[in-house]
Amino acid sequence: MLSAEEQASDRLFDGIAQGLELVESAMREQLGSDADVIGALGNHVLSSGGKRLRPALVLLAADLCGYTGPRRIQLGAALELLHTATLLHDDVVDFADLRRGRPSANAIWGNRRAVLAGDFFYSRASSMIVEDGNLEILEIFSQAIRLMAEGELLQLQRSFDTTVTEAHYYKVIDRKSATLLSAACEVGAVLGGVTRGEIRRVATFGRELGLAFQLRDDALDYDAEAVDLGKPYCADLREGKVTLPLLLTLKRCTSGERELITSILKNASRLAEHALAGEPGPNDEQLETAPVLALIESHRGVEDTVRRAEEHVGNAISAIAAFPDGRAKSALHSAAAFAVSRDR
Repeated sequence: MLSAEEQASDRLFDGIAQGLELVESAMREQLGSDADVIGALGNHVLSSGGKRLRPALVLLAADLCGYTGPRRIQLGAALELLHTATLLHDDVVDFADLRRGRPSANAIWGNRRAVLAGDFFYSRASSMIVEDGNLEILEIFSQAIRLMAEGELLQLQRSFDTTVTEAHYYKVIDRKSATLLSAACEVGAVLGGVTRGEIRRVATFGRELGLAFQLRDDALDYDAEAVDLGKPYCADLREGKVTLPLLLTLKRCTSGERELITSILKNASRLAEHALAGEPGPNDEQLETAPVLALIESHRGVEDTVRRAEEHVGNAISAIAAFPDGRAKSALHSAAAFAVSRDR
């Protein structure tokens, strides 16, 4: 029997498999370079098992708004290349050795090549957007890049900081995660030539979906029952990311418990500084995570984060309620269900 995640995933991708195959081909066409490492590194990253959610959203949002032409293939591929570039850069920033359960590009080819490959993907994605020729879509794309960079910087600005507020946290995930899903939906709606109000509603669907997706991701990092994270357990804690499960715990715990969490984060910060200096980064043996996990469990940090994600899913579904029922709308509902049912 299929799990809830598998059922939602099947409904999401049912009917757009051929389109996603064309997106995949369009992305791989962009790997040509005189630098041999681009082809090898690009194939490694593009074969890492990603769900291709962003191009799927472009295809489905365009379909929802009445467009099924070829432009959505190129634009879906461009947004996925942009996403790939951010993953390459994120793994360097986070000292990550794994990406979806496989060695990360920087772990294999080193930080310098990974960063430059990310730059290459940014440039190829930008070229594809320019080739499309729509200035509105170009503005959506450029704004997404700016906001995602801001999100990363905002998160780094308050790393290992137990005084982070929910407002700051939401500002980070809105830019880091929700921005690109919102852009994917907005691009699809622009292709459909619908009204400004309808474009805003489709973009809102993507934003709310992105918030739910990131909240679920942050909950999974502290969920002992998660099947396969594809990254080290409690990676956010090691990297000093005060995400909602920990943030809720800090709001609810005693002063003594807060001091304990603060001391563990300070230790994680020292270990991260060693990693920045080229020494081994924080791992399970060096960082005591069990007390934090116990506190998050006792203060319902994971459960209430998932509940918050479900609220955003409800907001996403409401945003497109006025659109006619059909295959595309049903698949977008499945995308929302997938955001909170996935276990990796």
